[in-house]
Amino acid sequence: MNPLWYGLLGFWMTIMGTLSVAGNFVVIWVFMNTKSLRTPANLLVVNLAISDFMMLTMTPPLLVNAYWGTWILGAFFCEVYAFLGSFFGCVSIWSMVFITADRYNVIVKGVSAEPLTSGGAMMRIAGTWLFTLAWCLPPFFGWNRYVPEVALMTVTLWFVAWTPYFVINWGGMFNKPIVTPLFSIWGSVFAKANAVYNPIVYAISHPKYRAALEKKLPCLALQY
Repeated sequence: MNPLWYGLLGFWMTIMGTLSVAGNFVVIWVFMNTKSLRTPANLLVVNLAISDFMMLTMTPPLLVNAYWGTWILGAFFCEVYAFLGSFFGCVSIWSMVFITADRYNVIVKGVSAEPLTSGGAMMRIAGTWLFTLAWCLPPFFGWNRYVPEVALMTVTLWFVAWTPYFVINWGGMFNKPIVTPLFSIWGSVFAKANAVYNPIVYAISHPKYRAALEKKLPCLALQY
């Protein structure tokens, strides 16, 4: 693969990692320091921010890979890295599923909707992490193998971020030779970029979050 691609990958992941870690940290910090935001629905948003934050903390190994032009951290850490990337990515996906279901319930059913409780939100969060753990652990025990790195705006961003990753993984399962290093790397890049969009789409764009952000960090407040 042309060395230029490694340089572009490292540059892009540095930008995406910085934006994601900063954006998701702000969402978590504002939530923790604003009592009025501690609603059951926002617990799901914070769970999404935590999983996205953790996923992008895995950026350094990818930068090392881009610098050296190959994976130098050994086979075991390659599996660990793949597991963590898949794990936090799947937690983010299921968090968005529950956020979408909750908003559908509120918007479509209105006042007749059964409100989400704190207990219900925590059950969903716990289920998300446990189900994802059960789904991502089997490759460690010989089930298949990992391949190197799945409102209209929300759907579009999700589709753009995860479709390349999904196609590459399914292609790797059924026809491994078609998954080239270049394809697999950029599929991972698109998927990880989703962690940059999520704090904006699900938290910072919300009026109450923006109001709290303006109080806590006026320099970062979004003006509309």
